[in-house]
Amino acid sequence: MEVQTPEQLAQQKCKPCEGGVDPCPLDFSHRQLSNLPGWFLTHNNTRIRKDWKVKNFLQGLAFFQEVAVVAEEDGHHPDLHLEGYRFVSIELWTHAIGGLSENDFILAAKIDELAKKFAV
Repeated sequence: MEVQTPEQLAQQKCKPCEGGVDPCPLDFSHRQLSNLPGWFLTHNNTRIRKDWKVKNFLQGLAFFQEVAVVAEEDGHHPDLHLEGYRFVSIELWTHAIGGLSENDFILAAKIDELAKKFAV
């Protein structure tokens, strides 16, 4: 597995994962995250997460709606969190393997592109 730029990742489509493969090695996850500013490991290094602050509640919901469209197109679905009416966060992991796959980094790069117009 090769570390990629956000632009390279965002050009890809998530691949279906039914399990049966190992999660990304931790050293790879660290190297890949160095190219995805703001994303960090959580849940004992099995997930990645990023937090944003938006203008208001409706903007948070609008951001999530756009994320939902991209996630559905790629068949890779994140956990979405909205707290305190304007603090949003997204967690990614590949459920079928209980850890991180390349799909998580691909979707993170696509979400970062969407976030540019929403984050304050």
